[in-house]
Amino acid sequence: TMGIAVNLALGTGLLAVSTTVRHLRPPPCGGAAPCEEATGLQMGVLYVCLYLIALGTGGLKSSVSGFGTDQFDEHDDRERAAMGCFFDRFFFIISLGTLLAVTVLVYIQDHVGRSWAYGLCSGAMLVAIAVFLSGTKRYRYKRSSGSPVVHILQVLVAAARKRGLKQPLTAATLYEDRPEHARIHHTDQFRCLDSAAVMAGEEDNEVGPDGRPAPNPWKLCSVSRVEEVKMVVRLMPVWATTILFWTIYAQMITFSVEQATTMDRRIGGFEIPAASLTVFFVGAIMLTLAVYDRVFIPLCRNLTGRPGFTNLEKIGIGLVLSIIGMVAAAICEKKRLTVASTATNGTALPISVFMLIPQFLLVGAGEAFIYTGQLDFFITRSPKSMKTMSTGLFLTTLSLGFFLSSALVSLVRGATTWLGDTINHSRLDYFYWLLAVLGAINLAAYLLCAMWATPAASSKAEQPHHAAAADEKC
Repeated sequence: TMGIAVNLALGTGLLAVSTTVRHLRPPPCGGAAPCEEATGLQMGVLYVCLYLIALGTGGLKSSVSGFGTDQFDEHDDRERAAMGCFFDRFFFIISLGTLLAVTVLVYIQDHVGRSWAYGLCSGAMLVAIAVFLSGTKRYRYKRSSGSPVVHILQVLVAAARKRGLKQPLTAATLYEDRPEHARIHHTDQFRCLDSAAVMAGEEDNEVGPDGRPAPNPWKLCSVSRVEEVKMVVRLMPVWATTILFWTIYAQMITFSVEQATTMDRRIGGFEIPAASLTVFFVGAIMLTLAVYDRVFIPLCRNLTGRPGFTNLEKIGIGLVLSIIGMVAAAICEKKRLTVASTATNGTALPISVFMLIPQFLLVGAGEAFIYTGQLDFFITRSPKSMKTMSTGLFLTTLSLGFFLSSALVSLVRGATTWLGDTINHSRLDYFYWLLAVLGAINLAAYLLCAMWATPAASSKAEQPHHAAAADEKC
């Protein structure tokens, strides 16, 4: 985690240097002189900075949440309950950083200089690294057991090799090499994978480091290893049904900003930048998390004895809010188009930009629920040795949601006239209704997947927690 954070600090630090040193950036445009293209060196420095930041961001996001959950003992009821609070507060801090980025840093970038903004980012990362290192002696560390991708491939290869062998009648005769306390009990789902643990005598062995026969992991896997792969497979239906939320999210931060550029954004003598409306997203996230943590959880504990919603319930709430957000967006856009049909071209529409706030608040609140719910679900339902991979699996729903967004926009543009070149002569409201319908279909699919996944949640991580202990830890 520390090495990844260093990449982020280096990337932002180099960006600050490249915007300051004249030879590392093209001269500013303006006046009668034509704009100069960036040289190969200047583009190379820029790409190095961006790749360092991308590498650091991807690695940090997939590692830090798993490392954070390692600090909780899942065998302790109080610590296991406190893990849910960790996810909420973890995302709250992330959202606080986002709020500072779209307000304070944007102001510094526009009125002081880009080098100062990038330099502050680099300095903040260095401070964060120092704070992280200060707790080194207090952290709990869990030893890595190897690459989870390799372990999954070993089970799949071994199961494929032995697909013709007859499986034993009882799971007790399958191969197991872990001590009793570290074993994962056999389940009846996905019996085809159990072939990987069927023993075939000497054919399963290879020569070990000491010269003695030892099981070849590509031919024979333990029951616990097979069950780890089954746990990952159980994540996939929920994984697939959460991608569409991030497609809706992508539309909200693109088309909503385009809507805002045509609307009246004045507050007195000040005009709000259209891009700054994303503050309402972040504000909705922070408000939702704060109310949920400080109001709803204590209230739910007193009334029902439960410390809030389960991770699957949070994901469902997030999907519902996104659908309602799309309905609100479609209604708002219909009203905006009605005003645009009678307005003079080239002027801001006589309709307040604050009409967009409901859709920002609804989707922002949905993000608060679905992000924390997904993070909790993918970490607590995955094998302990695969937490980083499961976090990466969760993050792929974000990236695939944006890819699906681009594909959907291209498809709609090719098949309809809803998304024209100018927003005032398009039917964006129809597109929002389409997203609402797709969201409703996706919600129905998610509910089926959640019901299928719930029986598999016999792990202690998903069982109701002791409320008093949870509050004490929170």
